[in-house]
Amino acid sequence: MAASAGQNLRIDADRLWDSLMEMAKIGPGVAGGNNRQTLTDADAEGRALFKSWCDAAGCTMGVDKIGNMFATRPGTDPDALPVYVGSHLDTQPTGGKYDGVLGVLAGLEVIRTLNDLDIKTKHPIVATNWTNEEGTRFAPAMLASGVFAGVHTQDWAEDKTDAEGKRFGDELDRIGWRGDEDVGARREKMHAFFELHIEQGPILEAEGKDIGVVTHGQGLSWTQITIYGKDSHTGSTPMPMRKNAGLAMARILLEVEDIALSHAPHAVGAAGHIDVYPNSRNVIPGKVVFTVDLRSPDLSVIEDMETRLDAAARKICDDMGMEVELEKVGGFDPVTFDEGCVTAVRNAAERLGYSHMDIISGAGHDACWINRVTPTAMIMCPCVDGLSHNEAEDITREWAQAGADVLLHAVLETAEVVE
Repeated sequence: MAASAGQNLRIDADRLWDSLMEMAKIGPGVAGGNNRQTLTDADAEGRALFKSWCDAAGCTMGVDKIGNMFATRPGTDPDALPVYVGSHLDTQPTGGKYDGVLGVLAGLEVIRTLNDLDIKTKHPIVATNWTNEEGTRFAPAMLASGVFAGVHTQDWAEDKTDAEGKRFGDELDRIGWRGDEDVGARREKMHAFFELHIEQGPILEAEGKDIGVVTHGQGLSWTQITIYGKDSHTGSTPMPMRKNAGLAMARILLEVEDIALSHAPHAVGAAGHIDVYPNSRNVIPGKVVFTVDLRSPDLSVIEDMETRLDAAARKICDDMGMEVELEKVGGFDPVTFDEGCVTAVRNAAERLGYSHMDIISGAGHDACWINRVTPTAMIMCPCVDGLSHNEAEDITREWAQAGADVLLHAVLETAEVVE
């Protein structure tokens, strides 16, 4: 970064924090967090607020046909490719104020800070909001960034339905945030992408580090398992004559635990989504549907865990006289982020005097897909007790500032300050 930009240049921490708190008023949760699920009225309101702030910062807003938002601050060279920054504004049903939102609003704060100080860059800077990162209402996660990167087709994504049978495409039209840009039209015209995010884990706080320099992202595999037993009365069905789908699921989940532990310390596995039928106190479950989430930064480990899960589930159900179906419903390969972008993040942390460490992202992020089409890196800041996807999710103002400061300097190094 050019020395004239200031080795100690910082963002406006109070303004960033105020923006986070203002956005958190939209789609409030019942316990202090947020419920701003994708393509809801709350999502539309949050998008409108973000656009109003971008307009006030002098940005030009572009929106593509799947709702991704791109707020551009021009560079001095009309032929220079833009540096993108951002994350997502949608939340979990019981989400926090910072997951995703910090990355979007920190991207805007970078632009605001450069405006304040009249710093020009050769490359344009684009603050981005990716649609439906969470994947809670419309699975899978990182849906629109996946379409942008060419991983999914737009038609496939728009046909996804929520629990009420509402189509993604119809809901996008309903809230009025379908743009006119072809999805992915920008992907050949990107210089780099940076995403700031809370860690969503306990490592940085436990190690007393301000910044996580994300070198890799874990790969992910979601397998939906359906077991067919037999509904029967819990009181009058003899134990040897039961076909308890819930018991079969429990035995499979014990296998999941063992499989993940066999690849310690980086592999993980669990089931977060479970439906039990008929879900009555005095009826033995005749059917269960659950999704096993397996993750590792090593593709061969993921493949081994998938193979062992399939074999274990089939053997358990066969031994218990039940039918089982397994379907892979989501996933992506492990990610190695761009060495140059990662170095820019590390250099920024060192220049600013923030303590830092290399870290592997345990969660999926839009950056994992965008890494396929342009040099990409992530920055992480701590979150209290590692808690996320929970309304009690919390960070400090100082952590938010540190992450945004590092983002600012990494972006300036990459976008090239003009003297």
